[in-house]
Amino acid sequence: MGGKYSAMDPMEVPVPDIEKLLQRDSYLKPYEREIRRRYGCFKDLWNQIESWEGGLEDFTKGYNYFGPQYNNDGSVTWREWAPGAHSIHLQGEFNGWNPKSHPFKRLEYGKWELHITANPDGSCPLKHDTRVQLIVNDNLYRVSPWASYVKPFEGFTYQQFIYKPDRPYQFKNPKVPRPKSLRIYESHVGIATPEGRVGTYNEFRDNVLPRIKNQGYNAIQLMAIMEHAYYASFGYQVTSFFAASSRYGTPCELKQLIDRAHELGLYVLLDVVHSHASKNTLDGLNEFDGTNSCYFHDGPRGTHSLWDSRLFNYSETEVLRFLLSNLRWYQEEYQFDGFRFDGVTSMLYHSRGIGEGFSGQYDEYYGLNVDTEALVYLMLANEITHKIDSRAITIAEDVSGMPAICRPVDEGGSGFDYRLGMAIPDMWIKLLKEERDENWQMGHIVHTLTNRRWMEGTVAYAESHDQALVGDKTIAFWLMDAAMYTHMSTLSESSAIVERGLALHCMIRLITHALGGEAYLNFIGNEFGHPEWLDFPRAGNNSSYHYARRQWHLVDDQLLKYKYLNEFDKDMNNLEERYGWLSSDPAYVSCKHEGDKVIAFERAGVLFMFNFHPDQSFTDYRVGVNEPGNYRVVLCSDSTKYGGFGRVEPNGGNHMTQGIPWNNRNDSIQVYIPCRTAIIYARP
Repeated sequence: MGGKYSAMDPMEVPVPDIEKLLQRDSYLKPYEREIRRRYGCFKDLWNQIESWEGGLEDFTKGYNYFGPQYNNDGSVTWREWAPGAHSIHLQGEFNGWNPKSHPFKRLEYGKWELHITANPDGSCPLKHDTRVQLIVNDNLYRVSPWASYVKPFEGFTYQQFIYKPDRPYQFKNPKVPRPKSLRIYESHVGIATPEGRVGTYNEFRDNVLPRIKNQGYNAIQLMAIMEHAYYASFGYQVTSFFAASSRYGTPCELKQLIDRAHELGLYVLLDVVHSHASKNTLDGLNEFDGTNSCYFHDGPRGTHSLWDSRLFNYSETEVLRFLLSNLRWYQEEYQFDGFRFDGVTSMLYHSRGIGEGFSGQYDEYYGLNVDTEALVYLMLANEITHKIDSRAITIAEDVSGMPAICRPVDEGGSGFDYRLGMAIPDMWIKLLKEERDENWQMGHIVHTLTNRRWMEGTVAYAESHDQALVGDKTIAFWLMDAAMYTHMSTLSESSAIVERGLALHCMIRLITHALGGEAYLNFIGNEFGHPEWLDFPRAGNNSSYHYARRQWHLVDDQLLKYKYLNEFDKDMNNLEERYGWLSSDPAYVSCKHEGDKVIAFERAGVLFMFNFHPDQSFTDYRVGVNEPGNYRVVLCSDSTKYGGFGRVEPNGGNHMTQGIPWNNRNDSIQVYIPCRTAIIYARP
């Protein structure tokens, strides 16, 4: 595994180079003292942990100390951290559910320990797939925070089961190299089946991974893996942090999925929720030791008012051990390559971002509203994740735009590699909901797609799971609505609504892909314009799975027009693989003409042109380019291959530069650009 350190090597705190950050963004200079203070807090905590016995190496492997630890002689040592408890017992099938026969012994610092002797024949008393339960203070039934496998028992709450198979899965394939251009397929295993039920790890491995690979994506982001008792929470109300969700299968089956992804060359990201936790007590972390604190802040600071969930106390040593070990667990036990951190905005600010407009004024990022303890945790998490594996990628879901969140910790940054460009999908949905496309402002679109911090990676996306949820609509649904049920057959009469929808769907995705960031993300099914929203079974819909699935037959049916969007998505990704615009410097926009509704820009030596005009096509339209040569069409959204009119087809005609500077570019070409069309030109 690249970048892995040995247990003998101490993790040295990175040497700061704050000046590098200040030179890149001079507006940060007035806040230098605060930036250095935050780094000092990080450094002090890092050095403190490193000074303890075992240092950060042992500290980030808490799963080797807490929970059940299996000894060579068949005995088991079980430890928990429950500072507010006055007693803990373990019951289960191994002791006939005797609630008193196996009491834990109190240790110092709020820790508890139980030693379970081996059976007379030397075998382990805690056998694979046996149920166990902690009893705190004689009457509180709890699941261990370190449980690696939980599942519902008799349709009731999730309970802990021992997961220790005789033949644990052995990975066959190494992790894949870190992609230079990151093209992410955001996935949910449970909804990945066309049937009205929960899909499985095995089905996703066999049926969906090949689709992702074929579409030209090089990374998958797995959502809702950390166990969550409430399926409709989409995985964002985590109850058991170390347990991969049993509703899709076993831990071994998840490992097989990841191993197969690596075999296909797919980088695997885990959607991590360390911003909050479910309020469940019987099968969650809440009130684990009988108090309102333990892993969380007490009082109002410990509860998220909108999410109705608990907020971690990042100043508590054992909470840091728990969360940092959780990251390492998924890196090493399951071989995840990297992480997408959910709810980072909520972590960064005492206000949790509620009601915050985040105008971009720097005072917003360096005042008393910033939660230093959470920020330092994120710095620790990123630095340790990258030291464990130098190939690791971390992504922040942050809407606030905090400066340097995607710069290295040693610059005074937070250490993320990318942040999600959350303003981009908001813009598209707002335009589709509120304005006719003939009124779209080209300058506004370009500004939103290019408004990001210099040298801080952004994941651009036109829509993710957020836009697919019930209460909103996918882009395809906003564009075509009811016509998707009546006019998506290639044999049906033409529909102006569908023709417009197909054209704009392709244009929106391509301009987002090429102009919006340094990585790209698509949510499962949106590559072919999945026709319906996403809604999990719940009381409000009679527990229906009808909208919690993906209708793959729509894209597989060659008589339906979904295939056009899917093919465009595939070709768009394959061209990025060829030319590498995501890993190149940001684009130079040479044209954003409001009257013509034309946008043109160059990136990675490739020319992109977009004509958003609903009915005006242009002949001999002059567009500037910086490099001379012969430009040929390599992709056109109007191709019949994508359900267009075929007014321009790839490889049709030569466009030689003419030695005429144009729009601040060294040279120019003249092209035909039809209405509602996106074209990519490239030199041989």
